[in-house]
Amino acid sequence: MKRLLEFLGFLALVQGTGGLVYEITGKVRWGVTQQWSVLHGYEIYASIALVVLALALFAAAEGRKSE
Repeated sequence: MKRLLEFLGFLALVQGTGGLVYEITGKVRWGVTQQWSVLHGYEIYASIALVVLALALFAAAEGRKSE
């Protein structure tokens, strides 16, 4: 379970930072926040939420015993 939480945290961190890089630079358009039309206008908030989710997942993984 710890590895799964770490993996999901890594994915959320990559997607969140990718979205923030695009919002700041406008050059690298990849990631989940740019692909979903539902998030139009809220991409930066969704990217920040993904980074916060990643930190929470890493903290939850750290609190679990290694199996």
